[in-house]
Amino acid sequence: MTENAPMESPEHMAFGEALKELEAIVAALESGQLELEESLTRYERGVALLKALQGKLSDAQQKVTALLGEIELDDTGEADD
Repeated sequence: MTENAPMESPEHMAFGEALKELEAIVAALESGQLELEESLTRYERGVALLKALQGKLSDAQQKVTALLGEIELDDTGEADD
């Protein structure tokens, strides 16, 4: 994330990319080196990233659950694709 570059919407970022940015924000906030305004700006960005990451994890969990359901159906012989 460069200083003047427009920030990508967290929803459109890859999971790893969003997580890396969130980790950098946390490190910057924990450093105590930021001015109040910059801290608030980064905190807001971090919240947006966190929400997007939670959404991506939830989506992945639903997909895994659906796939496991398909495997269970295949194992019982109740469904054929």
